[in-house]
Amino acid sequence: MGARLSVNNNRASTTELSEVSQSEACKRQRASSSFLDENLRLIPCLPDEISLQILARLPRISHFNAKLVSRSWKVALTSGELYKLRKELGTTEEWLYILTKIFGDKLLWYALDPVSRIWQRLPPMPKVSVEDGTRKGLSGIRLWNVVASNIKIVDSIREWFGTKDAFDKIRCCGCSIGSVDGRLYVLGGFSGAAALKRVWRYDPIVNCWSEVTPMSIARAYCKTGVLNNKLYAVGGVTRGRGGLSPLQSAEVFDPRTGMWSEVPSMPFSKAQMLPTAFLAELLKPIATGMTSYRGKLYVPQSLYCWPFFVDVGGEVYDPETNSWVEMPIGMGEGWPAKQAGTKLSVTVDGGLYSLDPSSSQDSPTIKMYDHQDDSWKIIEGDLPICTDSESPYLLAGFLGKLHVITKGTDHNIVVMQADRQNRLVSAASTSSSSSSESLQDFSQDVAVSPEHIWKVIAAKSDGSTELVSCQVLDI
Repeated sequence: MGARLSVNNNRASTTELSEVSQSEACKRQRASSSFLDENLRLIPCLPDEISLQILARLPRISHFNAKLVSRSWKVALTSGELYKLRKELGTTEEWLYILTKIFGDKLLWYALDPVSRIWQRLPPMPKVSVEDGTRKGLSGIRLWNVVASNIKIVDSIREWFGTKDAFDKIRCCGCSIGSVDGRLYVLGGFSGAAALKRVWRYDPIVNCWSEVTPMSIARAYCKTGVLNNKLYAVGGVTRGRGGLSPLQSAEVFDPRTGMWSEVPSMPFSKAQMLPTAFLAELLKPIATGMTSYRGKLYVPQSLYCWPFFVDVGGEVYDPETNSWVEMPIGMGEGWPAKQAGTKLSVTVDGGLYSLDPSSSQDSPTIKMYDHQDDSWKIIEGDLPICTDSESPYLLAGFLGKLHVITKGTDHNIVVMQADRQNRLVSAASTSSSSSSESLQDFSQDVAVSPEHIWKVIAAKSDGSTELVSCQVLDI
């Protein structure tokens, strides 16, 4: 008995110990699972919904370092959900994106955070070889021969856009830039001597380029604008049987569907009123600018025959009627023109602004269009910039203010802001040491007017670059 009892007691003890160990194991497993659950959350001890609310309030300039915190943070910061939440919370930020050309053969994008005044370089755009632009079995050599037979037209395009030697120096040029739905788009251009249909998109959320649905027709130097969250491509030039020829056609891209659809072609009604067939054959109509204003697209136009450009007003596209009408006379005739006939403009808080380079003797001025009087009025004179072909300028509207991007006296990129202030505010204290010197040097030349003054909000030491285009993204 005793022995049996002893055995029974041992069995009972073993069973009891087994039950205790299993209980401890379950507790440990629950604790381990709880620990893993906490680690899988964006922020331990907080629901992910609240954590996303916190991450959505982080400044975009902090996202690069925040992605290094954990894999879950990186996934959250590169998700569309976070940026939808930023829109709902009103925490989106406007950044300036500038396209530059360096050494005549390389396109580089830079992004500027106007709050921190920190520049970032974007990933390089996909390379386009001459072969990518060939069509119908033509080789690059044959294409060059086609264009060579129409060298005057090619030269006029070169001279017009201030890129006289562009065809000889870069493998892809004449691309157009647009932005819609928080992304950058690069449309068409020339690869060698062939026009391209291809379209590339830059997504700042994932910081990469991708190719999207091509346009219906190959275009270079077309004009872009945005209406109702859709990107329009109008005019430009393409390669025809006889060489380069201007386009009257237009099309629109819907980022929700990722597809292009046709828009009625520009009538160029004034071009049809030329008195003789000879002039109609000699003078080619072409779009020289485009802007979105008061719910419509305004496209100034010119007639050109190398090396002459004749302004002929312009036309207006109304998306509600899906038709074109003639531009108001005062708007078309007074629209300031950049070098070689191109017309830059920007809308800020519903106002349409343009920069009038005037002549070499006069200082450039800022003009605003008055739609009630159908006239352009000077609102800012003696703008301290150079407007020759060696010192191009760009216009942008962000933070509710007008900005001019140009090259400073030291050939660095300078971003100037028009502001209603009583004194010039120096931005040097919040910039890097290299940028501070540029700001201080350039600020000495900034003119102050009674109503507006210009202040330099950012500068970038990059004297070898040429300004090409700019866009503003709000994400």
